[in-house]
Amino acid sequence: MTDLLQGLNPAQREAVTATEGFVRVVAGAGSGKTRALTHRFAYLVNELGILPGNILCVTFTNKSAGEMRQRIHALTGDNDTGYINTFHGFCVSVLQEDSHAVQYPRSFLVLDNSDIDAMLQIIYEERGLTLRDMTFSAARDMIEIQKLFQRPDYYRDLTALSLDALKEKYDRAVSPADIIFYGYLYQEKKCFGLDYNDLIKFSLYIFQTHPDIKLKWQQRLEYIMIDEFQDIDQLQYELMEVLCGYHKNLFIVGDPDQTIYTWRGANVKYLLEFDQKFPDARTIFLLDNYRSTPEILAAANSLISKNQNRIPKELRPTRPSGPPVLCQFAESQEQEARWMVSEMKALHGQGVPYRDMTVLYRAHYVTRTVEQVLLEEKLPYTIYSGVQFFQRAEIKDALSYLRMIVYRDDLSFRRVANVPKRNLGKRRMAFLEEYAQKHGCTLYQALTDSLEDPVFKGTKAAAFTSLVELFSAGYENRPISEVLSALLNESGYEAMLRTEGSQERLDNLAELKQSIYEYETTCGEESTLEHYLSHVALFTNADAGEPGDKVKLMTVHAAKGLEFPYVFLCGMNEGIFPSRKVRTLPGMEEERRLAFVAFTRAERGLYLSEADGRNFDGSPRYPSRFLLDIDPGLLAFPQEPQEGLIRDARSYIDHSLRHLPETDQTGRFSPGQRVEHAMFGPGTVLEVDLDRRAYSVQFDAMETPRKISFRARLDRLPPE
Repeated sequence: MTDLLQGLNPAQREAVTATEGFVRVVAGAGSGKTRALTHRFAYLVNELGILPGNILCVTFTNKSAGEMRQRIHALTGDNDTGYINTFHGFCVSVLQEDSHAVQYPRSFLVLDNSDIDAMLQIIYEERGLTLRDMTFSAARDMIEIQKLFQRPDYYRDLTALSLDALKEKYDRAVSPADIIFYGYLYQEKKCFGLDYNDLIKFSLYIFQTHPDIKLKWQQRLEYIMIDEFQDIDQLQYELMEVLCGYHKNLFIVGDPDQTIYTWRGANVKYLLEFDQKFPDARTIFLLDNYRSTPEILAAANSLISKNQNRIPKELRPTRPSGPPVLCQFAESQEQEARWMVSEMKALHGQGVPYRDMTVLYRAHYVTRTVEQVLLEEKLPYTIYSGVQFFQRAEIKDALSYLRMIVYRDDLSFRRVANVPKRNLGKRRMAFLEEYAQKHGCTLYQALTDSLEDPVFKGTKAAAFTSLVELFSAGYENRPISEVLSALLNESGYEAMLRTEGSQERLDNLAELKQSIYEYETTCGEESTLEHYLSHVALFTNADAGEPGDKVKLMTVHAAKGLEFPYVFLCGMNEGIFPSRKVRTLPGMEEERRLAFVAFTRAERGLYLSEADGRNFDGSPRYPSRFLLDIDPGLLAFPQEPQEGLIRDARSYIDHSLRHLPETDQTGRFSPGQRVEHAMFGPGTVLEVDLDRRAYSVQFDAMETPRKISFRARLDRLPPE
């Protein structure tokens, strides 16, 4: 026990040894919360004798789950590390065990955005829709809104209706929104696919309708720990309530000052009001910061103290003093970028590698001038976003090959049947589509049934089916990384890339194999191909880093959970950070929390900058209120800002605050919603324009859409 508690501060030790009941840990940025979580897990296993398989530990990214798994394995020496996963990943485990309760097979597909887009493509082609009716991005958003808010019982259609009954609903649909929604449900049911929202919805539904299954999971999970609790949404909260209902041992860790995801459903009230929901809850504060210098923390504390809706606390520094936080008021965006690059070159001259420097910003468009100057000065850099690693074409192709040998699903078939070329073009694919529709089978089954048909003469269809059958019969006892290497070789996929000279794509495949190898070594006996495929759809860009000695460029949202020796936070102007899209006081507080997150990513040096001049619409640019929130004595200015500029900025900010309401008045309707106007009659919402605070509505009696203000009276109509 002394080994596990050694090196922990008193608050961390209290958190680790508080094993029973409801415990809330309010953990400031950089306060060692992951250390407390992993040591608590090990304490439960090593000291109390709890079996790892009876512990659930929830994190919010697959990367952090993987790191936690490795740390816990090192502390316990046990290959079984229980359920260390995201909420969605845990639900995959529930459904793989109990999906029979909703008539789904264990081998269901977990769908990501590219799978959803492939389904939308089929729907649009079948029903003659175009991107003018709705873009794929808007359609994905519409489906999510329908599932979460407007048709929350949709899962009953997926579970109770037959495929033919769903197809009938799809065929009867008239409006683009209904066609897309029911077409998507039909496509999901057809391949037994589940998207992110379905995973939690289906798990909750099983628990609601099968008390025996609910009790089984409640009894199994003797201890539940949840990290990043400030980011939890309503469905996740409902799931948590169910799971801890038997043993009532719930340990949550979070920081109200780092709630930055309300736009995707996170609700900080669950953390703030935890002690009201569970009156016997114990609260522990982790405030000793092990990441940043006192100078950085002083600026961060000064900034976040201006928020009202929070638990008052101050981070305490443990690191030695460092340089002051530098704040540059530049005359133009180009001068701002040149100042940043000159500071980077000075750091590099002192022996700091470029990879230790990170540029953070509120929105991607801010980087144009920064990139221009970095290129001009020949400083290496990489943008930490763009096409996400697991969304790259070659990675999706490789994973589709793996899915083919396990599931033989239509989505994977469409993706790789003719990659590399096997003469299975549009005409032959149309033949397979028609056969599959007629016989109620998959496209792969249609191909195997039709190999002798003259239409496939001169193709490599038989070679493709032989490849799938060969690997299907022999993958179970082989490492996943080995199976993938052999598949990519024998399918001719890697040979195709070598012929094309696509070295970058080959390098990405090598990185995928390495990531699978690491997955196998950390997951132990769980590392089956089915388990991997069910979880890889949940991976994010944070799960793959960018190598090399390069300056990193990324949004503040992408930087959440990361830390960097030197941080350059640029574009600190009103309308940029905070965003001009902020419409409420709670929204402004979230923007301030986002700035706080950016500040607390920095370990040794923090550089803040803004640029004067004018915006594209001719209006003057003002420094961000977040720069003015900080006690000026905590900042160092390379050149003192003009007093007139600060005075004008404060006047502008005071005026804007008077127009910020306490609550959001924008979200009554969403794309696809049917509404009625007193004069124009019924219509369909096409878009929501937050900037102009208006809906674009196509009224049934009009040929062209109209912009209708949020202030206007619109009544909700039931779906047709």
